[in-house]
Amino acid sequence: MSTVKYAGHSTGHPRRLHAGEFRQLRDLVNLHAGLQFGDDAITLFERRLAGRLTALQLDGFDEYYKYLRFGRRGPSELEEVIERLVTTETYFFRQEYQLRAFRDELLPRFAKELAHRRRLVVWSAGCCTGEETYTLAIIVRQSGRFLGWDVRIIGSDISKPNVAAARRGVYRSSSFRVTSPEFRRAHFTERGDGLHIDEDIRRMCHFGQMNLLDPDRTAIVGQVDAIFCRNVLIYFDVRSRRKVIQNLCDRLNPGGYLLLGHSESLLNVTTAFELVHLNEDLVYRRPVGPNAAGRHP
Repeated sequence: MSTVKYAGHSTGHPRRLHAGEFRQLRDLVNLHAGLQFGDDAITLFERRLAGRLTALQLDGFDEYYKYLRFGRRGPSELEEVIERLVTTETYFFRQEYQLRAFRDELLPRFAKELAHRRRLVVWSAGCCTGEETYTLAIIVRQSGRFLGWDVRIIGSDISKPNVAAARRGVYRSSSFRVTSPEFRRAHFTERGDGLHIDEDIRRMCHFGQMNLLDPDRTAIVGQVDAIFCRNVLIYFDVRSRRKVIQNLCDRLNPGGYLLLGHSESLLNVTTAFELVHLNEDLVYRRPVGPNAAGRHP
């Protein structure tokens, strides 16, 4: 196929995003990452992507769409689009009631049920900049139940910059909005560029870029005992949500648990899980036995 060339103005401002162009870009994002945006997101697309037209010296959003679809660097630019569109907010010990349920009810179960293999793997799917992943590692470490075990806390995110920030493990005050000064002193070292996660916690955590729609990529995680996928499904359409949930289910060991955000549910998405009532939360469990390989409808 011949190389697609793009001419652009070096002066002036890119024109506004028209409805037809918005729908093309929105559908392309959905096809690539399963993310769902309503018609009211046109302003978001225009505001967050306008700078890319200037950077690439393109005349308008119609040429930007062609660049994404047919340009040699289109795939990498599409990753840039995803990163600009997905709004992320996270901090240590977010949704603390669910973390208490994990600490007080699920970890004791794991300590008993997995004692024969002394290995625990927890996956933070959609880890953003790593605060949730490190929170889980701290909770596991503080429990004192897994000393001498092989413990792995995995964090994945679709955004490369987020994964890079998570691996770095350096945070500002906004990441500690619900934690005490004692917590910071216990698990972080303050330096000129921010608060650095302690090395013993960092060694428990492993990060990678991942599109949850891609079963080949999610398979790299291997089998896990618990998955935190909080406030991620809300960005997907129904079809993509079902595919993501099936990929997560495939990664869970029978008897493993899936923890979603407080506004998320698997109703009308899948029948592959059992609903488990904990004292402070409702979680999903992959069944043990004949129903362990359940599929979505």
